[in-house]
Amino acid sequence: MDTHERAMSSSESPRGSVGIYGWRKRCLYLLIVVLVAVVIVNLSLTLWLLKVMQFSSDGMGKLKIVEDGLQLRGRAMVLDALVASTIRSRPGAPISVDSSHNFSISARDHMGRTVSKLLLGSDHLECLARGFRVTDSKGEVLFSATRSEVEVGANSLRVTGGAVFEGSVQTPVVRADSGFDLRLEAPTRSLQVKAPQGVAIESRAGDISASCLTDLKLQSVAGTVRLEAANVFLPGLREAGKGGAPSGRVSQDVYQLCACANGRIFLAQPDAVCAADSDVCR
Repeated sequence: MDTHERAMSSSESPRGSVGIYGWRKRCLYLLIVVLVAVVIVNLSLTLWLLKVMQFSSDGMGKLKIVEDGLQLRGRAMVLDALVASTIRSRPGAPISVDSSHNFSISARDHMGRTVSKLLLGSDHLECLARGFRVTDSKGEVLFSATRSEVEVGANSLRVTGGAVFEGSVQTPVVRADSGFDLRLEAPTRSLQVKAPQGVAIESRAGDISASCLTDLKLQSVAGTVRLEAANVFLPGLREAGKGGAPSGRVSQDVYQLCACANGRIFLAQPDAVCAADSDVCR
């Protein structure tokens, strides 16, 4: 009986055992080998990328993580928008921003709306802001522009060409460079020069010419109008008794200078009465 039972147990044992045999076992081993190879390749690529990109605990390559932000040594290419609170260069080194098309800087409020913008295009420069100000190293205003006022804080404003002003201009001095003429002109309207205390027109090396189409007025409300010169010429005055024609060149050199009631000045014969007809005083 013992021999028979041992033979039966030995014949039945292969049927009740659990395992993977045959081609399934070979496929399992092959899958394990492939997975191990993939893991090794991925680990190798990861280590290679870490070495090439120079990853470290301080940052990546020339990009370092510092206490107050990021520090980049070299050039950086931004493919999209760059959002930052402060951009500055290293001490003693310049900063350069280069763009192939245009470059713009914008500032927004707490609602996300653009309050100021600087756009540098291929052929123009635009500034969108409520006010524009240029100061020197001491903080003094050199140029300021708002919607209602433009201020030049420098001692002088030099314009190499002509300047056209649509409104009024307030300045203490208007002068030309040495060797050049100064010309104030209103092509289609009137030209007014006003000052609370006085107006001085001076030419140190040339003549002063004022011309207009209709009337040239020199008016003083509370004072006088003085013509101080060694010679004062009033050519083209009418002469009484000549039919209102210009006096021209006549034999005598001395005339009487007479005035009408309306202020018009005319000439009269030296030995005649200083009286004029209606044509002269009209």
